[in-house]
Amino acid sequence: MTASLNEKELVQFIIGKTKADPKQIELVLKHEKAYIAKIEQSSKGEVDIDIDDVIDHILSRPDVKLSELAVDTILEAEMEYMMKNGFAGYMD
Repeated sequence: MTASLNEKELVQFIIGKTKADPKQIELVLKHEKAYIAKIEQSSKGEVDIDIDDVIDHILSRPDVKLSELAVDTILEAEMEYMMKNGFAGYMD
């Protein structure tokens, strides 16, 4: 996530879309960020990330007590925010 991304605004947006607990949202985003950073380190150029792999990674963390659907919903709301604000997009 870039420095210009307002993480508090992102979390508030996700809360509005999902009604999820802010602490759980922050936890999901933290694990997602770590996963993406790991993938970016081992690749050169653009990174194609499969959402199912991200969800599996997040669910494998011992501190995550959410369902697969809850994690997916949080990540979908995050992507909606990122696309709406020009931070991300889907690859064809």
